[in-house]
Amino acid sequence: MPSPRKTRIKTGTAHEAVPQNRDEANHSVAEIGTATREIARIEAEMNDLLAKIKDEYENHAAPYRERILTMTRGVQIWAEANRDELTQHGKVKTHDLPAGQVLWRTRPPSVRVTGAEAVLDLLRRMHLDRFIRHKQEVNREAILNEPAAVAHVPGITISQAEDFVVVPFEVELANAIA
Repeated sequence: MPSPRKTRIKTGTAHEAVPQNRDEANHSVAEIGTATREIARIEAEMNDLLAKIKDEYENHAAPYRERILTMTRGVQIWAEANRDELTQHGKVKTHDLPAGQVLWRTRPPSVRVTGAEAVLDLLRRMHLDRFIRHKQEVNREAILNEPAAVAHVPGITISQAEDFVVVPFEVELANAIA
C-alpha cells in the first residue's frame, strides 16, 4: 500500500470566507483536513472500482490476446516460408492480403554500452574522442551559490517566490506489519 501523502494546499489570495480570529482559522484548517481525508477516501474507492473493472476487462480480453499471438506466430511462419515470393525476391517488404498486410521492418541500429567508464577510457586511449560526448550546460546550482558574480550577465535571472501553504495535522498509525 502506498504511503499516505502529506496534504499541502497552496493558494493565491482569499476569495471566500475569511476567518476573523485564531479560533476561526483553526476551525478552517481542521475542516480542510477533514475534506482532504474525505477526498482521499473517495479516490481510494474510485481506484478500487477502477482496478476491479480493469481486471474484469483484462480477463475478458486475455483469450483474444492469446489467439492473436498464436495466429501471428502462424502467419509469421507461413510468411517466412514464402518470403521470397511475397517480397518479389526482396524488392519490397510489404505484401497485401485481402484482409490486411504482412510486412517486415528493419529497426534502426542501436548501440549498447556495458561498462561505460572502461569504454570511455579505452576510446580516449585509442584517440577516438569523437565518440565521446562533451555536454556543456549552465550550472544553475553554482549560480545560486554565487548570485553576485552573474548579476549583470544578460539572460540570467534569479527569482524566488513565496507560497502560502495550509498543512492540517495528521497522525499516522504505527505499521503493524512486521
